[in-house]
Amino acid sequence: MRLLCFIMTLCFIASCEGQKKSENKALEERISRIENGLQSNLRVQYGDSVNIQYFNIEDRLKELNIPGVSIAVMNNGVVEWARGYGMADTSQNKKVTTKTLFQAGSVSKPIAATRALQLVEEGQLNLDSNVNDYLRSWKVSENEFTVKEKVTLRRLLNHSAGLTVHGFPGYSIKDTIPSIIDVLDGKGNTDPVRVFRAPGEKVGYSGGGYTVMQLMVSDLEQKEFSDIMQKNVLNPLGMTSSTYENPLPKAYHSIAAAGYKSDGSQVAGKWHTYPEMAAAGLWTTPSQLLLWAKTIQDTYQNQKDGFLKTQTVNEMLKDYGNNQGMGPYVVEDLFGHGGSDEGFVSDLRIWKAYPISVAIMVNSDNGNDIIQELFLSIAKEYNLPGIYHRLRKYNEQSKAQRARYVGAYQFSEDAIAKVKIKDNGLEFSEGLVKNPIFLLPETDTLFFSSKSGLYFEFVFENDLVTNLKVAGYNGQKMQE
Repeated sequence: MRLLCFIMTLCFIASCEGQKKSENKALEERISRIENGLQSNLRVQYGDSVNIQYFNIEDRLKELNIPGVSIAVMNNGVVEWARGYGMADTSQNKKVTTKTLFQAGSVSKPIAATRALQLVEEGQLNLDSNVNDYLRSWKVSENEFTVKEKVTLRRLLNHSAGLTVHGFPGYSIKDTIPSIIDVLDGKGNTDPVRVFRAPGEKVGYSGGGYTVMQLMVSDLEQKEFSDIMQKNVLNPLGMTSSTYENPLPKAYHSIAAAGYKSDGSQVAGKWHTYPEMAAAGLWTTPSQLLLWAKTIQDTYQNQKDGFLKTQTVNEMLKDYGNNQGMGPYVVEDLFGHGGSDEGFVSDLRIWKAYPISVAIMVNSDNGNDIIQELFLSIAKEYNLPGIYHRLRKYNEQSKAQRARYVGAYQFSEDAIAKVKIKDNGLEFSEGLVKNPIFLLPETDTLFFSSKSGLYFEFVFENDLVTNLKVAGYNGQKMQE
């Protein structure tokens, strides 16, 4: 009998090992398809055909002049796989691993918002009270815009507080790091944070607002913001290798990636320091970001209280306008946040109806292209909605037709761009861009960048081109 039990146990173990090997093989094949299935975000249709190119991730890093990238995918509550590619620091020949720390940029915001929302749940903060009721060491300046409406925590978190300062460039190794109050008063390297339109009027992205939130939380708890986040959010979630502390403590330097500019040069001092911690100061890994993603996703999908209460998460993931929630952006199929610090780009995307979330972090200003290509490849492999290519249609124009657009366009007093004919399209140079952009025609008035798909719209009046509009800028054609 004992022999029979022993044989059955061996068979069971062998069966489990066989199943595990089969699952590991399937996962490796899945990862390989993602690694070798990168597609350009821009698809150009010529006639009835669309040319689709596929790239290998290592080759793509070289083509885009990107040192390294780190990826993590969570599926059904566990990190299914995580990989590092390329170099964390070329000067030290240090490779990217799954433990390499990257600067998260604005992905810092939704994680930072978590502490503020905890304090709301504890009754120490109110989402809709005047933030000046809680601020002690500094106050939001009252003006004509705050007579009827006030800056509130809800409005800080969903970017509708009417505050200035979109983002922060950080401070180099040569700079003196200002206090958070000096930052808010414009004594750092950005403008002062002030109310410039009625709070609640509309959503307008403001890193300045998150810096006000940072000070409000610190004033309330009488502690450093980084310590508050470590004790109450990062450590409890298991994000024990992550930190909001700026400058980055030396204990982390050996596992931190160096940032790189678009020309491939390393950021002086390897990275910038961000005293604006809530807005841009988090150091972390993709796998650690997914620990935060999991707790928010679980509560949203199951409608059961977790790290935050269900009501809080539902409020967090409400669209307050322009796809903006209280921390994350919120669109039809997913929520998340992107981020960029000097030399770093990152993106966190969490699906609403699927138990999947993905975080990607890159140590280069050139990171946006490969991040989107990776998301396209991952979405295809996992059959996920909400990630789409950018499609443009090429319609041939004669040289005589394109000659109408040639000339100089004045976008501002010191920004004059030039347009000339090149090959089967146009070349846009100077003024608004460092490097020339090659444009292809889609309609009689609409051209697009052959690399990004960005539209350039020419405005006609009496059959003559008078203006050129691009990315919110309007340039007037100059008389020859």
